[in-house]
Amino acid sequence: MTSMTETLTIFEPHPGVFAYYDGRVEGRRLYSTEPNWLDDGAYELGIASYAIVDAGEALVYDTHVSLAHGQAVRRHVEGLGAKSIRVVLSHWHDDHIAGNAVFADCEIIALKLTADALEAHREQLAAGTPPISPLVMPNRLFERRLDLQVGNRRVELHHFDIHSADGNVLWLPDDRILLAGDTLEDTITYVSEAQNTATHIRELARLATWPIDRILPNHGAPDRIAAGGYDTRFIDANRRYLERLMDAVQQGGQTAAVAPLTDFIAPELARGAVSYFEPYEAVHRKNIAALSAI
Repeated sequence: MTSMTETLTIFEPHPGVFAYYDGRVEGRRLYSTEPNWLDDGAYELGIASYAIVDAGEALVYDTHVSLAHGQAVRRHVEGLGAKSIRVVLSHWHDDHIAGNAVFADCEIIALKLTADALEAHREQLAAGTPPISPLVMPNRLFERRLDLQVGNRRVELHHFDIHSADGNVLWLPDDRILLAGDTLEDTITYVSEAQNTATHIRELARLATWPIDRILPNHGAPDRIAAGGYDTRFIDANRRYLERLMDAVQQGGQTAAVAPLTDFIAPELARGAVSYFEPYEAVHRKNIAALSAI
């Protein structure tokens, strides 16, 4: 039997910042040949969680898509000498919290909104394929901003209502590096709360005012993450996609936006703000349907 983490790759895009990337492996599935959230979402599109390690301390940003992945992350940071481990959750979605049980003895930090969403979706997560049960909840909550110290590094957590109402980004102010969770995504954002798209656009504009040098998303191209991440054109690309999508759906319903994704985001591809990955064609169609439904 092959290991669940056989295709997991560890990058160090910046000193002391580690990415645990898995997925985008053509023809391979991790969990089942039947439809499931792990293979048909996170693994197909590619997903990373992160850790910041400094002076014997580690801060893990999301616990990944399975217990095996969470265990691999923990082994790695402990192997780097981390004696103290804390976890930060970017938001409540299954592919970001599936490994929580591996860190049940650690401080798990999240927005109160995330804790509320996890509680509200506890049965849904347990009934999913694969199931997340038991669900290990966060044990330290905040509402808008939380400042932390990881060894000698300053870390800030900030709430942004992008992609999900409980978006929680991790900001390294001294390095000007943003760990974006699902607030930003390459090739395009996944519309999970269509009714709040106008809010997401405004929040992306707010994020664009920050003095960011590099961005590390949870869903992105592995080569770009390994090379240090994206620049701020990435924020504009996600915002413009949503604006264009809303305009197209409002003008002509579902048929108006069903151009190939390469045409729909041609300006952003030409600038190199994002890179094309074919499975996002299906995400684009789902986004159109979600916005058309409202």
